Amino acid sequence: MAGTILVTGGSGYIAGYLIRQLAAEGWTINTTIRSLAKEAKVRALLGVPEAQLRFFAADLMNDAGWAEAVAGCSHVAHVASPLPSGAVKHEDDLIVPAREGALRALRFARDAGVTRFVMTSSMAAIAYGDRSKQRFTEADWTNAESPDAYPYVRSKTIAERAARDWIAAEGGGMEYCTVNPAAVLGPVWSDDFSASIEVVKKMLEGALPGYPRFGFGIVDVRDVADLHVRALNAPGMAGERFVASGPFYMMADVGRVLHERLGAEARKVPKRNLPNFLVRVFALFDPLVRQVIGELGRVRDGDSSHARELLGWQMRPAEESIVDTARSLIDLGLVKV
Repeated sequence: MAGTILVTGGSGYIAGYLIRQLAAEGWTINTTIRSLAKEAKVRALLGVPEAQLRFFAADLMNDAGWAEAVAGCSHVAHVASPLPSGAVKHEDDLIVPAREGALRALRFARDAGVTRFVMTSSMAAIAYGDRSKQRFTEADWTNAESPDAYPYVRSKTIAERAARDWIAAEGGGMEYCTVNPAAVLGPVWSDDFSASIEVVKKMLEGALPGYPRFGFGIVDVRDVADLHVRALNAPGMAGERFVASGPFYMMADVGRVLHERLGAEARKVPKRNLPNFLVRVFALFDPLVRQVIGELGRVRDGDSSHARELLGWQMRPAEESIVDTARSLIDLGLVKV
């Protein structure tokens, strides 16, 4: 299948890979960015033929530009969402644009006659608030009121809940489903990348004194884009939800891969773990560490069997994603090793 699709947040990491895959499959793509001043830079990075890719200025918190962006589209991939690189001053700085942006995109999509709407959610909307579990499926939902649910987690949970409630009440015949990735790694092509990449970057730079016992499921950005495309194309996607997560790695496991595969280029990567008490001391002075201190030692493993069985989706090995992330950061001069 190929037609005309709106991909929101076209300058983003996942959206960039998605746009390139859709273009390769013959789609005509509309995409939103907050300012058209970025169009030339983003277009050059994506390398998609000009006739296949059109840019529209639109913001998650404003109606301007959305009707034009979605006009003539049969499908929408709503990828745009606020993602902080550090601690936020107030949780509403994330929650409000995530929720209102999703509802705005849904409303304009329905009014334009869109038939399929795939939204990028997150494992954050699935795996928090139940300390009795370590492995999670699409049936699980984060408890947004849990002490585990720091602002980013709350924003993704609240946005997906609001979107599903809206679809049930006002969506008409538009099919809605979500892709819920864990930590997204893989090659970068500019200095505009996801917060997950910062972990590898800080390791390579020697910016970490050691490894706190934090961990995350790993999924490659190329595979996340592919899962979106499969969800856009497959029949019968209404209400579906797809976990996108490979194996759960502690930060020390990521560091081990870097040392084994990069040799001397990983010389600044830490080799020791940090005791929990020391991480708690850091949290007294670092608001970002303070937000996630409850993650110490926690395992949140995502089960991606539903996507494999229903859509035939496959993931590349996590080690490949880690190494490709590091290699691209080094090759682009984004880290000095």
